[in-house]
Amino acid sequence: MALLLCLGLTVALVRGCLHCHSNFSENFSFYRHHVNLKSWWVGDIPVSSSLLTDWSQDTMKELHLAIPAEITREKLDQVANAVYKRMDQLYQGKMYFPGYFPNELRAIFREQVHLIQNAIIESRIDCQRHCGIFQYETISCTNCTDSHVVCFGYNCESSVQWETAVQGLLQYINKWHKQSTSTSLVSPSFTCLEPPHLANLTLENASECLMQH
Repeated sequence: MALLLCLGLTVALVRGCLHCHSNFSENFSFYRHHVNLKSWWVGDIPVSSSLLTDWSQDTMKELHLAIPAEITREKLDQVANAVYKRMDQLYQGKMYFPGYFPNELRAIFREQVHLIQNAIIESRIDCQRHCGIFQYETISCTNCTDSHVVCFGYNCESSVQWETAVQGLLQYINKWHKQSTSTSLVSPSFTCLEPPHLANLTLENASECLMQH
């Protein structure tokens, strides 16, 4: 069974992901400014406006991810283009009967949340196709700056590859601890991963060892 260990990740309060896309501000500004033309019922206008205004922060409330929201540029483009396409189609219609427009906005919103969840999780799962330390570039949904995710893949095809991967993991951990400025961080002793134990080390035992530290 392929296992995945994600390392060196920073937990942060995030506001959204789609707002990091280059066309988000322009597109959602258009959507907000034309909301009053989309419903026969005046009550739909403030509801729809609120949905659009709070889009980013509401997105993160609904993601419920156990990992930081960091998405690759490629996947962000895919999510954004899918959302813009649905929104543009909705805005191409004339005025809708009462309740229809905000309900459609909610449906697009839920689809967007699902797409972002899948995009972030799929990138993490892809790590299992690698052997050892692997890094991929992302965008942090916290502040839309460039970031990266470092993870450890267990998909090694031989004992030699596995031993090299574990040694690379130990080197990464030691380097990460040395770079840390926290005085309370003490480098752990991974005796279960040291050379005398590598010969009979299984994936399950390695995972248990790492999780204990």
